[in-house]
Amino acid sequence: MKKTILAPSILAADFRFLDREIKKIIAGGAKYLHFDVMDGHFVDNISFGIPVLKSIKDKYPLVNDVHLMISDPLKYIDSFAANGADIITFHYEALNSDEERFLAIEKIKAHGIKAGMTIKPATAVEVLLPFLSHLHLVLIMSVEPGFGGQGFIASSLNKVKVLRNYIDNNHLETLIEIDGGINDKTGRLAKDAGVDILVAGSYLFSSRLIKKRMAGLLDE
Repeated sequence: MKKTILAPSILAADFRFLDREIKKIIAGGAKYLHFDVMDGHFVDNISFGIPVLKSIKDKYPLVNDVHLMISDPLKYIDSFAANGADIITFHYEALNSDEERFLAIEKIKAHGIKAGMTIKPATAVEVLLPFLSHLHLVLIMSVEPGFGGQGFIASSLNKVKVLRNYIDNNHLETLIEIDGGINDKTGRLAKDAGVDILVAGSYLFSSRLIKKRMAGLLDE
């Protein structure tokens, strides 16, 4: 059985004490650090961008998992790759054709880093299937992208099951990541459905028992 990967979302961290926050999740067993990059156009929120990523580049033993919630991912792939991204995930909906989507995948891989693709809750999971063999991961959004602290959308689990079945039946190594409303209960449901990577933000960083909560998500 594959070990669950935990990717705490830096969006929910206390940026006054970012070094301390990151060290806490490392102590708790995190392997990835999830960056939610928002442009105020593709989603109705603005977060952070390249300066934050650059400030921690090569500073911690974590995989920098960058989720681009932006309207023109092709324009910014090079910059994020140059400033510390280990994985870049872009939205299916942000590009207008499969030709552009494959171009984005190849552009990411040309930097020697890994590519991911994600969909919003209203998008059918089947649109991801033609891309799976070219991707390191697919990200299922279990909330509407843009803001942390939302409730988990239960129908996301059906999307995970479709992906798990397709990946296993076709002997692919593509990982399934889920982001949004993850806690001890929804995290268990997601793992049972076939998720490999759990993204959690508010559930972890809002708690003084962050290490205990991380252990629960990791079944430790």
